[in-house]
Amino acid sequence: MIKEKDNKLNKRIIEEMTVDHSNALEKNFDLAKQFIRITREGKVDVLFKDKLSGKDWILLYFIGKLYAKEAGFIATDDVGNKELMDELSIVKGSLLPWLKDLRDKNKIKQIKKGRYTHHVIPVNLVEKTLRIVENKIRRGV
Repeated sequence: MIKEKDNKLNKRIIEEMTVDHSNALEKNFDLAKQFIRITREGKVDVLFKDKLSGKDWILLYFIGKLYAKEAGFIATDDVGNKELMDELSIVKGSLLPWLKDLRDKNKIKQIKKGRYTHHVIPVNLVEKTLRIVENKIRRGV
């Protein structure tokens, strides 16, 4: 009897509580392509930079890396500080406080790779982040 009950609970958990974040990129593809372009080398171009903050650039860059990895252009979606500085033309004095703020607000996660620090955006924040960016651009903020 316990096994049958456990199987029913297991089935309910799977059907009603399980979240599949792997389809977040597919679900938000049309929204993301309004703000991001990726090259076959895995580089990310952030559009509308003039209408967005540096933190928004960083978040969109991380989302672009998720798509580049999904496309098979790159092996990993994490991004180092040097790459962000080089690709987004952000100086270290601005980048580091922005990254800390994004980490403190749980918008990105930090990954240690030896002596280097890399960051990623959790897939479950892709849609929320894109919606916020969409609203900022619409309002001209």
